[in-house]
Amino acid sequence: MILGFASLGSGSKGNGTIVRGGDNCLLIDCGFSVKETERRLSRLGCSGEDLSAILVTHEHSDHIRGVLPLARKYRLPVMMTGGTAAAVAAMASYEKRVLIAPHQRFWVDSLEVTPVAVPHDAREPVQFVIGRNQRKVGVLTDLGSITDNVIAHFDGCDGLLLEANHDQQLLLSGQYPYPLKQRVGGDWGHLNNYQSASLLSRIERRKIQSLALGHISLKNNSWERISEAVSPYIETIGNVIYACQEQGFSWQIIE
Repeated sequence: MILGFASLGSGSKGNGTIVRGGDNCLLIDCGFSVKETERRLSRLGCSGEDLSAILVTHEHSDHIRGVLPLARKYRLPVMMTGGTAAAVAAMASYEKRVLIAPHQRFWVDSLEVTPVAVPHDAREPVQFVIGRNQRKVGVLTDLGSITDNVIAHFDGCDGLLLEANHDQQLLLSGQYPYPLKQRVGGDWGHLNNYQSASLLSRIERRKIQSLALGHISLKNNSWERISEAVSPYIETIGNVIYACQEQGFSWQIIE
């Protein structure tokens, strides 16, 4: 195994993604309590002691709720942008906080990490591409539109977790208040199914060994509608899975 990635859970009630390579294991976001995070890690054959660091995409509670408690318990570095740190006052006093900059690559031992700026309604949000031995895994959720910059960084991934948050028709006809519909469906909100399909149409798909579609709305989407949108673009992809809120998804291995 060159790289592996798995999900603790994906959705508005909590998010966490693990990327492992060699002796290093990175947790991207932690939207669960410490106890729940430990339970979900155990399900994947891991524990807090296995983690090398926590990477934070942005300050929304479903991504950051458990970051500081988990980091303090296991003495883990927490890596986030300056904007995210400024939005989370409690992080100011954490001595193992590490500030990162969008598009400025850094290393966590054998893993190369590239933070990628994305359009989302947060202070300075990023998503991540993590590489090792000429292979790379991309984690791309929580963005409202596809930019050329996003395409450039996520093109050529061997593994990809991609947001497919909502179906436009279900969102517009659903019970969300109108301002929330505007936020979710806007350019700084979340990707709809056809935006996700559009991204797949613009990147090199033959390299993708495993595609996980995630951050799926429980109220405004369905697997059937996602499948309809992405089906023209997944014929060359070896494995396509869906990340759910309760189970996430199991280890996907990149060779």
